Amino acid sequence: MSEARLSSKGQITVPRDIRERLKLKLGDKLRFRVADNGQVVVEAAKYHISELYGLLRRKGGKPVAVEAMDEAIRRRFKAGR
Repeated sequence: MSEARLSSKGQITVPRDIRERLKLKLGDKLRFRVADNGQVVVEAAKYHISELYGLLRRKGGKPVAVEAMDEAIRRRFKAGR
């Protein structure tokens, strides 16, 4: 079981084993949820596709092919391992 200490500013450092298990990277967000039984659940924040709508659209930007997007995802996945 991992432990973390609360700082005077209300911050904690996520223990390494937890970061690795959740595959967290610098800048990733976490969600905290209190379950009905009082336990606090911490999970890596995942976004629903609808939250990403319009994120990549830039005025004057060129469309990106699906193949190029797939390749970028493959590269990111390999780098995260």
